[in-house]
Amino acid sequence: MRVPRSSLVALAALLTGSLASAGALGAETATLDPAVLGTPAHPAEPAQAAPTGSDPVSTALPDYKPEAPKPEPAPAPVVTAPVAPADPLGAAIFARFTDTAPLLLRLTGKDRDAMRAFYEARAYKPLWIADGGWTDAAKSVSARLAAAAEDGLDARAYTVPNLAGTPDAKAVADADLRLSAAALLYAKDARGGRINLASISRLITPQLDLPDAGAVLTKLSEAGANPGEALQAYNPSTTGYQALKTRLATLRGPAPTAVTPLRLPPGPALKTGMRDPRVPLLRAHFGLETRPAGTLDRAPGEPEDYDATVADAVAKFQRGRGLPGNGVLNVQTVLALADAGRPARASGSEAELIVNMERWRWLPGDLGPDYILVNIPEYRLRAYRGGSLRDEARVIVGKPESRTPLFSGLMEYAVVNPSWYVPPSILKTMAPKLAGYGGKTWGGYEVVRRGGHVSLRQPPGERNALGFIKFMFPNQHAVYLHDTPNRSLFSAAKRDFSHGCVRVDDPFRLADAVLPDWSEARLKKLIGKGERTIRLPAKLPVHLAYFTAYVDDGGTFRTLPDLYGYDAPMRAALGLPGGGGPAIAKLPEEKARRKPEAAPVAQAHPAPRREAARPRRYADPEPSARYDEYDSPRRHVRRSARADGAPEYGEPGLWTPAPAPVSRGWW
Repeated sequence: MRVPRSSLVALAALLTGSLASAGALGAETATLDPAVLGTPAHPAEPAQAAPTGSDPVSTALPDYKPEAPKPEPAPAPVVTAPVAPADPLGAAIFARFTDTAPLLLRLTGKDRDAMRAFYEARAYKPLWIADGGWTDAAKSVSARLAAAAEDGLDARAYTVPNLAGTPDAKAVADADLRLSAAALLYAKDARGGRINLASISRLITPQLDLPDAGAVLTKLSEAGANPGEALQAYNPSTTGYQALKTRLATLRGPAPTAVTPLRLPPGPALKTGMRDPRVPLLRAHFGLETRPAGTLDRAPGEPEDYDATVADAVAKFQRGRGLPGNGVLNVQTVLALADAGRPARASGSEAELIVNMERWRWLPGDLGPDYILVNIPEYRLRAYRGGSLRDEARVIVGKPESRTPLFSGLMEYAVVNPSWYVPPSILKTMAPKLAGYGGKTWGGYEVVRRGGHVSLRQPPGERNALGFIKFMFPNQHAVYLHDTPNRSLFSAAKRDFSHGCVRVDDPFRLADAVLPDWSEARLKKLIGKGERTIRLPAKLPVHLAYFTAYVDDGGTFRTLPDLYGYDAPMRAALGLPGGGGPAIAKLPEEKARRKPEAAPVAQAHPAPRREAARPRRYADPEPSARYDEYDSPRRHVRRSARADGAPEYGEPGLWTPAPAPVSRGWW
């Protein structure tokens, strides 16, 4: 709406009168802003003429908008220094935290701060000491720390301070905090915090579940009179760990007592349900009833029946002698019974057991009912469903110079009929040829151009480097489980042929175990029908582990060759005998894993063509060929397209192409 001219004239007169009345305040304060009057800021500069037909007054007086008040800055928070408690014990604990002397050398500053926060929340009251002496809870924790060797830990690392006589407040504060620090360190070591794993290998990258200091102390303080059991619970509860722990106790304990030998006449191997005249001799030897007991449904059995009671007694003897505890009276068991007068100690060294017990700490405390466990030195995969072994398979693992990493991941999906892309480390040697190549295929490989990137894709098929199926669990190492076209390698006893990925024998049988809605027969019907992604209904844990000593399901202790040479540096890191030495010197130097690099961009103007560009022959991706297998994309992306149009690759930088072969053939 236009303001009437009379109103504007009146407003100008009013402003002029106001300026005149303000003259006594000084010329500086009486000067009107030129922007308001429409006059030039400097007299030397001519004022601009108003446009023809415009109102000079309305042009000189724009709409007035008062400035919004600026918000006052918020006052800075007042940080108050902690105040020492009034009681002497609390003041002593408070003062001990302000002392720079460490409580334990291996505790971090973060742990110390968490301990301080815990004690501050309880007004700096002692946790373990009352009336100048240790409480029952403190004695329970001290007993567990003293028995740390039972779990392969070093009890000297968790020294319990002395508290003799009538200690003063300073001694009580120091002893209470040191016991808390020792319990905290035990809990962290029990969960795998003893070793800097990167010093063993950059490819050992488990997500350790190291407990928080405050959580540990809170748990122990709420455990009543027996917090030692709560502290013990930080050690693994898995069956494999407990079996090694039991064997370690047997190895350290007294030698088994000699028993009377039993010499049996020759005869066939006996299994449950068979009948044999040697069975009464076994019953008498093991102190069993002379004949199977009767039940409501049947009469007592015959003395010669090899029933479950006799088989259990035989199995217990077998396990004590280091034999498979299957309860079958075979030749080895008969010979062991005849030689029972010479008791045998458990095989394996303490260091061997402790090193492999430590590796169990790298896995989650609870593996859960469903998971996959790959034991790399054993070249074997086991699939568990509902807490029971569902299936197992032979696998091929990484070579010592391109090792399979150790970690846990979550399998999310499987890909049937997968494609494989040539890694950039190979592709960049071929860029000059590809720049002038205008075709869409290259010796069976597809030339893919996206944006400024060029890549080679091996389509699905029998000769695809990934076989017919791959199982994906995204991880920082770009490794996964997959099929392979060269199945003859699974017959080898030592199966370390890959570049880090795990190749699975009979992968469709594994798919049957991990994909509940897809049978082996149904999956095989998808072969040759294009790439297809099948997501798991729930993510499945996958554990790539490294056990060179373990107790099998039959109770037999087994040892395996140290494929990657990890045992010796672990013994050295744990302060065990046998650390260092040749095993470390023989470790192959690890190559750094580079991030995927973009393939060289094909030039817009190809080089002059003397003839049709022909690709140089490179190796077939089968391991039986000149080069080893190329492992594949880092993670599956449909049609392998990244956000920038470049394809995805797997294990970049691990494959180093050899000089080009002389052969003139194609791929």
